[in-house]
Amino acid sequence: MNDYIEIHDNYDRRENVRVEPVQKIAFSRVMTRVYGWMTLALFITAITASYVAKSPEVLSMIFGNRLSILFLCIGEVALVMGLSWGINRISTKTAALLFIFYSVLNGLTMASIFFSYSLGTIYQAFAASALTFGAMSIFGATTKHDLSSLGGILFMALIGLVIASVINIFWSNSIVDTIITYCGVFIFVGLTAYDTQRIKSMSAAVLESGDATAIRRVSILGSLSLYLDFINLFLYILRLFGRGRD
Repeated sequence: MNDYIEIHDNYDRRENVRVEPVQKIAFSRVMTRVYGWMTLALFITAITASYVAKSPEVLSMIFGNRLSILFLCIGEVALVMGLSWGINRISTKTAALLFIFYSVLNGLTMASIFFSYSLGTIYQAFAASALTFGAMSIFGATTKHDLSSLGGILFMALIGLVIASVINIFWSNSIVDTIITYCGVFIFVGLTAYDTQRIKSMSAAVLESGDATAIRRVSILGSLSLYLDFINLFLYILRLFGRGRD
């Protein structure tokens, strides 16, 4: 979730740009590339998490030492910051490799869900997340309403969610945890639509410029943003599904 804040805060805010009919084919290719990178990253994360969960040696290395977890978390934050702040200073190939590496690191830490929830619960939460994400992403890409004002509200709500989550680590109040979980679902549902619309606007802008490198950069950053939306949405829905079976 902290990783999401880093990239969300460092995106350039742009006005919505209307995509001209002559650009529609090129625009669809950009969005296809965005979803393609996102899907690849999710697949890598899932494969990594599954492998780690089945390997006692790797599990011991990661979760048997608090320093290992801390190192991984710092690495994830550093990678997101590097991509969001340095995207214009590094090559697109380097940015793509960093994105893939980030998805691997995220898979290492997400292996813990296999010990907290049953496989059935994980599959059901993933299916629910995919359907919800798809619906909101389609809404964000097709709606005529400007969601830019909603983005600011959601971002502030996200900061409050992070603060509340940290406080509740020490407080351990189950009611507060439930409220945080529901809020997390609603926040990332909204951010999925908002980020999709913003990626659409940014894509239209770079298509007008005709800069192929800029198009690739938008594709990578856009896919990272949606990847973070999906991962966080999935984790909160998983908590809801898991709580319902307690």
